[in-house]
Amino acid sequence: MFAVYLVVTVLASAVNGLAAIANFIGHEYPRSQADKLGVPRSWMLPLGTLLAAGSLGLLAGFAVPVLGALAATGLVLYFLGAFGVHLRVRDYHFGPWAVFFSLAVAALAVNLTYHDPW
Repeated sequence: MFAVYLVVTVLASAVNGLAAIANFIGHEYPRSQADKLGVPRSWMLPLGTLLAAGSLGLLAGFAVPVLGALAATGLVLYFLGAFGVHLRVRDYHFGPWAVFFSLAVAALAVNLTYHDPW
């Protein structure tokens, strides 16, 4: 079970970390998405910071399991908010969103399963 926990957590952390970097450096993809979704470009740094915090929190969960669970929960909520923004502007292209959301949910599931808080 540890191997699944390790792979899913590291993959989710890497993907969200790369998305955070894309926001920080002003890459074209997050800028075009922000424009399409009506999100002000001034939000790119704060949104990137949330992604970076989630990414680092997932990794911190290896040392302090509750941090990993909280980070994964935060990422799930972040992507639920993104889903709402897509719906608000009637953008139904959910491919990239589904990948990020699924990884966040998987990271939360393996964290809670591996560490069994109950």
